[in-house]
Amino acid sequence: MKKIFITGLIAAFIASCAGTTENTMTVSGKVKGLKKGTLYLQHIADTSLVNIDSLTINGDGNFSFTTDIESPEIFYLYLDKKDNNAINDRITFFGEPGEITINTSWNTFDFDAIIKGSKTQDKLSEYQKMMSKFNTKNLEYIRTSLDPKTQKDQAAMDSLINLSDRNIKRSYLFALNYAMNNTDSYIAPYIALKEVSDANIKYLDSISNSLSPDVANSKYGKELKKYVADQKSNKDR
Repeated sequence: MKKIFITGLIAAFIASCAGTTENTMTVSGKVKGLKKGTLYLQHIADTSLVNIDSLTINGDGNFSFTTDIESPEIFYLYLDKKDNNAINDRITFFGEPGEITINTSWNTFDFDAIIKGSKTQDKLSEYQKMMSKFNTKNLEYIRTSLDPKTQKDQAAMDSLINLSDRNIKRSYLFALNYAMNNTDSYIAPYIALKEVSDANIKYLDSISNSLSPDVANSKYGKELKKYVADQKSNKDR
């Protein structure tokens, strides 16, 4: 028993020396094939994109960032490849306290990123996977509507417009339901704010009021509450 107690003290001492707390997030991983460039850990602060930390890569694609966060929120891993090309250079992920790993390749940086360690990121990926199906279906309708034969057929065009409108409404309802069904996750206020903020205020208010205490006190939880209050105030004027 004494040995266990001493071991626990040593572990606690090591953790304190390393500067880690219950709010510490460590983001590490590897960018396969990256020989030279600069990696930045970023987030949005007061509507501006801010660099939290940076790391110069020179011959080794391994990286690690450690930072304390107030609550789970969206972060970005930005790669400046010095190629004067802004395409495929930023990975978006939902950060939270703990160990998060991101592994990818330099030439498909944001396409092939594998992100592990964040429960909220898992929820975000699940949401995005379903939303991509709605987006793909809408692109199909657009492509069909651009066909000269279809454009000459007014009935066909009207049908495509109707199908597209229904698909958009379905995607909107899915987003609202996803937020409402995950009010114990930090994904709920994020979706309400970033994806469906123009929805009827009663739905956003319902989501806000249904959030678990921890989520309600998070960055996005507080922003959603303020947004709903502001919208109600503007409506009453």
